[in-house]
Amino acid sequence: MPGRRDAGDPVTSTATPTELSVRPLLALAAGRAMALVVTFATPLVLVRVFDQAGFGTYKQLFLIGGTLSVIAQLGMAESLLYFLPSAPKDGGRYVLNALLVLGGSGLACLGLFLALGPLLPRWLGNASLSGLSRLLGGYVALTLPAAVLEIVLTARKRFGGAGAAYGLSDLVRALAVVAPAVLTGKLAWLLAGAAAFAAVRLGATLLYLRSEFGAELRPDGALLRKQLAYALPFQLGGALWILVLNLHYYLVASFVDAATFAIYAVGCLQIPLIELLFTPAKNIMMVRMREAITAHRPGAPITIWRDTVGKLAVFFFPLVGLLLVTAHELIPFLFTERYAASIPIFMIWSTIILIVPLQADGVLGVYADTRALAVLYGIQLLLNAGLVTSLIRPFGLVGAVMATALTMGVGKSAILARAKHHMGATFAELLPWRRLAELIGATAASVLVTLEVKAHLSAAPLPLLLVATAVYVAAYLGILAVRGVLGAEMVQATTERIRLLLGWAARAS
Repeated sequence: MPGRRDAGDPVTSTATPTELSVRPLLALAAGRAMALVVTFATPLVLVRVFDQAGFGTYKQLFLIGGTLSVIAQLGMAESLLYFLPSAPKDGGRYVLNALLVLGGSGLACLGLFLALGPLLPRWLGNASLSGLSRLLGGYVALTLPAAVLEIVLTARKRFGGAGAAYGLSDLVRALAVVAPAVLTGKLAWLLAGAAAFAAVRLGATLLYLRSEFGAELRPDGALLRKQLAYALPFQLGGALWILVLNLHYYLVASFVDAATFAIYAVGCLQIPLIELLFTPAKNIMMVRMREAITAHRPGAPITIWRDTVGKLAVFFFPLVGLLLVTAHELIPFLFTERYAASIPIFMIWSTIILIVPLQADGVLGVYADTRALAVLYGIQLLLNAGLVTSLIRPFGLVGAVMATALTMGVGKSAILARAKHHMGATFAELLPWRRLAELIGATAASVLVTLEVKAHLSAAPLPLLLVATAVYVAAYLGILAVRGVLGAEMVQATTERIRLLLGWAARAS
């Protein structure tokens, strides 16, 4: 079949129309990387501004806001990745439909916070949440309509613009949150800064959409019905998924006080590099798969999928190993010794990154199988609730993160099986098995080399962290180069990414 590879063959560096080219991926990721250091530093600054209970309250506030922001999108923003490539002539109407629905949803969220906000302290057992619900509601209401910005840019193949939007948003958001907190030491001013940023971003989004679509930017009831028919089942799955991701936080918060919750939240550290790569890769994959299906190229979707998995695994598999071998130095360095109890939680949490390259939910979205996705997420949510509740009592915080990791693995396997059916792939064709095996082997060998080097070193945490990272990266890239796993394109991209990140880190420090 044209464009298909034999099962197990490594992905070559020769680009084809069905491959996830590194260039657009880097165009999207570069913008996010521009603000990587500042964004990652936000909780590192706030953990030193607030005491442990205050930092736990900050994490709870943005947990609530983030969860509601995703659920209240109603799938309308993500639906544009499906409709804009399929019907570009109707793009302005699809976009305005999404914008209006998201605006209404944002106002509904604000009303919900005004009505139920006083109950938050009781539900989470944290009196510090009292009086902050209005500001949080304003932030969510302004954030929702602007969610279309990067998605429209990506669907229109404005990859550079999407990267710039991601980067500037991350940078301004970090400054708007950190500056008021540092100056006042109050959570209320932190939320006010976040709301002000959201207002600026919404204004920029409206200006861009007006310039991009002009008079085509008008509502259309018939198209709206099509969007809702696609988006609502998809959003049901998205809502369930965000609950799967965040349920363990809410359960832990209900069992422990704010200071202990801060320990758990630090252990479940979100690594910016993950979001930096997998979201742009998933969006590009979905757009190209949808275009291939529309063009009746039956062999293209599985090729695009395998290529995406292979390229993401090159980064994410070794990232897991690096986090495991440096966890005892990394957490105290980033969050101070007060959070040493977060280390075992962080090590378990890091293993979940192994399934990040398998963006099978994006495949189901491409094939509009949103109902099945919702059912699978619902089953996963019930499993997660049962496991977390069962394991948190005997094993404490470690039990909660173990339950979440197990649930993620089981759920991803079920979704992957459904994606395999849609793409018409055999088990041997489903993944680039040979390449993944080589990457796992290289990761394991690099971990052993780094542990051996660390055993013979006696140094302060920061020098030890830097040496261990350098040894690990050198070992991993060296093994892949010797094995011939890295093609010329990937070697160049990897080298450039490391150079840029090191340069930004040096300037920041």
